[in-house]
Amino acid sequence: MPLASLIGRWAMQPFSKALPPLGDTERAALEAGTVGFEGRLFAGHPDFDALAAMGPNRLNEREQAFLDNEVRALCRMLDDHAIDQARDLPPEVWRYLREKRFFGMIIPEEFGGLGFGHHAHATVVARIATVNVATAVTVMVPNSLGPAELLLRYGSNAQKAHYLPRLADGRELPCFGLTSPYAGSDAASIPDRGVLVEREFEGRMTRGFLVDFDKRYITLAPVATVVGLAFHAVDESRPEGERELGITCALIPVPQAGMEIGRRHRPMDSAFMNGPIHGRQVFVPMDWIIGGEQQVGQGWRMLMECLAAGRAISLPALGSAMQQTALYVANGYGQIREQFGMPVGRFHAVAGLVAQMSAELYASDAARRFTAAALDEGERPSVASAILKVQLTEAGRRAVNHGMDILGGKGIISGPSNLLGVAYRQAPIAITVEGANILTRALIVFGQGAVRCHPHVLDEMAAVQAKDETALGEALMAHGRHVALNLWRSLFGAPLVGSPPEDLAHEARLIARMSAKYALTADLAMGLLGGKLKRMELLSARLGDVLAHLYLAIACVWRYGVEQAPEMLPFARAAIRLQIDEAGSILRDLYANLPTRGRRLIGAMVLRRTAHLAPLRDVQLLELAELLRKDPRIVKRLAPDLSEPAAGGLRDLMQAMELGAKLGDGTAALNKVLRRTNSLEEAARSSTDPELALAYLKAADKVIQVDDFEGPPRDGEGSADFSEPAAAVALPPAPPVRPPSVRPPERTIRPRVPAA
Repeated sequence: MPLASLIGRWAMQPFSKALPPLGDTERAALEAGTVGFEGRLFAGHPDFDALAAMGPNRLNEREQAFLDNEVRALCRMLDDHAIDQARDLPPEVWRYLREKRFFGMIIPEEFGGLGFGHHAHATVVARIATVNVATAVTVMVPNSLGPAELLLRYGSNAQKAHYLPRLADGRELPCFGLTSPYAGSDAASIPDRGVLVEREFEGRMTRGFLVDFDKRYITLAPVATVVGLAFHAVDESRPEGERELGITCALIPVPQAGMEIGRRHRPMDSAFMNGPIHGRQVFVPMDWIIGGEQQVGQGWRMLMECLAAGRAISLPALGSAMQQTALYVANGYGQIREQFGMPVGRFHAVAGLVAQMSAELYASDAARRFTAAALDEGERPSVASAILKVQLTEAGRRAVNHGMDILGGKGIISGPSNLLGVAYRQAPIAITVEGANILTRALIVFGQGAVRCHPHVLDEMAAVQAKDETALGEALMAHGRHVALNLWRSLFGAPLVGSPPEDLAHEARLIARMSAKYALTADLAMGLLGGKLKRMELLSARLGDVLAHLYLAIACVWRYGVEQAPEMLPFARAAIRLQIDEAGSILRDLYANLPTRGRRLIGAMVLRRTAHLAPLRDVQLLELAELLRKDPRIVKRLAPDLSEPAAGGLRDLMQAMELGAKLGDGTAALNKVLRRTNSLEEAARSSTDPELALAYLKAADKVIQVDDFEGPPRDGEGSADFSEPAAAVALPPAPPVRPPSVRPPERTIRPRVPAA
């Protein structure tokens, strides 16, 4: 008997017990998408030639023109504070979004859409989000699951012909209902049920489902004209045990008998539309099932396959936008605001934070762009998209928090001139949606990665399920060779495979070594703990985090190679160093927490020769901060999506920075005179260009000032109005949420704007 068969026969029973059972929903999630470069990292074998083969992000002429014209014009229509106060987009913005087909970016031109690639789609969202998150979210939803992508991939020809042109030009505004009050993160357990019936509909007998449902947190629901819905389909005419048909996705026009769109939710009081949807005995004909009757029961697979790509686009773009805005604000305000006779950005405590923000942004945006390039080449990397969703939304939150620390009192006073207050309030939204980060980090990244990215685990699982002893033995033998190779590389060093950029050769070796140590650790954890690892979420989360940091590090190497920007070398090196150091720290924590005897010995053996993973030194952080202060090109490269809004604190800061750049080093002398004289005019007269100096001083003063409001009423006076700053322009009464043609006026949700 061949050796493989003997090994397989011996291992079949213990492996059948050790490998966790997979339900249909878990299997669909695991099988969704493809494996990209993250698979090479998981295997401990990153190939830098394969990395370089992934071409740079490209925009075609139409995409570039849209960014330069339509997106720029849209951003200049957006006033973050006014939109936030009105709790809705202005009617002219809604109209512009429709006219310019922002809702049809992913819809092909043949159906009236823009037909943009993934990189262009993400860039549009990021640029809008740098000035107003509510508008970015409004654009995001119709271009994701709600429901254009589902229609494009699974819709019938009739559904595509009817809906796609109407979605592209905004005649239809969609939403998608998945989350239920009793099934949030566990979306596969939604209680919403549709029973198969036949009844008269529009004058003829029609097969369909009578559906009862409760959905909440549904973005665009209050203004939707078509509702995408996920529900469990049931055929009660079948024998017991065969009645459950599976999760099914349908499109329901609004209004519809039995369906009620509830009042608005207000996620962190944000201005984008969000709300609940309820349905009682809503009849859904088979023609409304996405893809028709043949797709009944296939909804979960459809959703997982779409999310495999979708998680890498919209929410990471929001996270990147938050980082870009926060870095620009922190760096710019640090140059304008002075304390103790010098700009606050020169204080080491502030400079260190700004430098760290820049290194994190380089890494996270590198990963976003690298993944977009993979998507544009036809990949659908499910594990990488989950990594991006977690890492970039968390990085966005950290960056805004750092920015708020640097702004101090300026950051916490609400009003039109506030620079980060709205973003600070909205940061938890991206953390929460499309799979809460705490769930995605603990269960999905490594849970999917261990099966999809490992070179042998999927083969072993398939062999066990098929009871194929020979296949199991062959897979185990290959797995043993894989472990032995990574043990050798962990102990004695991993060779470089391929040719990384010469400037980053040292960092590439660090990545290769850490990748081998990670691959060995993942195998040890799975071998020692077996199926229990699935339930030990703190350990599996750490394993997922290490893979995520390796992915960000390798993306930095790719980005530096494709951009060919030597001035960014210090930031690329710093970004990689931060990611590798974090990966090493997490691995040390993991070994310290393994519930296994000898864990310290194993950890010491695997993690030997990691002294080179020292974090960035203070002097290196201060050098980065100095580069950011002195070279505007650096900030432009790190924050290329930053856009100019209609008004507000960000626009004020941009104007002050532009004037300050024209003055050059003269700003320090101006501020010195200003401190002595306390007069903008007198300080300006001391400059060789008094007119420019006065313009700068006025702009800088506008940045430093904060908004003030009327106080409480005094005895005998009327009630005070706290809705607007005293100096602000009054807002007009709120327009309807959308044109009356989109939904009957009696069902329009109309937020009220307090009178100024």
